[in-house]
Amino acid sequence: MPTYAYRCRECTETFELRRPMSEAGAPAACPDGHSDTVKLLTTFALTGSAGAPAVAAPAPTGGGCCGGGCCA
Repeated sequence: MPTYAYRCRECTETFELRRPMSEAGAPAACPDGHSDTVKLLTTFALTGSAGAPAVAAPAPTGGGCCGGGCCA
């Protein structure tokens, strides 16, 4: 079950809730009972197994705007 982070706009406390993805957009009251909360955008990194070395992807070549194909 995913964990979602929230911040209370009244007391400025940050808290987390574990809830099903189907309830991700549902309102969440802070632990102090305030209802004016906002869901925070959280990021996380997925990595390989602990013993596996990181392998960088090859750099793209040509084409696309960032590769110089369409920018003047």
